[in-house]
Amino acid sequence: MPIVTIQVTREGSGPGRDSVTAEEKAKLIAGVSQLLLDVLNKPLDATFVVIEEVELENWGWGGLPVPEKRRRLAAGGN
Repeated sequence: MPIVTIQVTREGSGPGRDSVTAEEKAKLIAGVSQLLLDVLNKPLDATFVVIEEVELENWGWGGLPVPEKRRRLAAGGN
């Protein structure tokens, strides 16, 4: 019984969006489940997929909180 956890930032995937849509989550669940069936022969009814939306401020990248890292990159830094 595989359990797969997908973590995404709670910022959505486009301007003005603050979350991943239910349709996008359904596609992620279907795609990951199908991948496990194709690669590991795990039946769909035995596969569990958990999607966790994490506040952007709770992510780090390159030793910095993501918002700060993005500010620096936008300003031409690291």
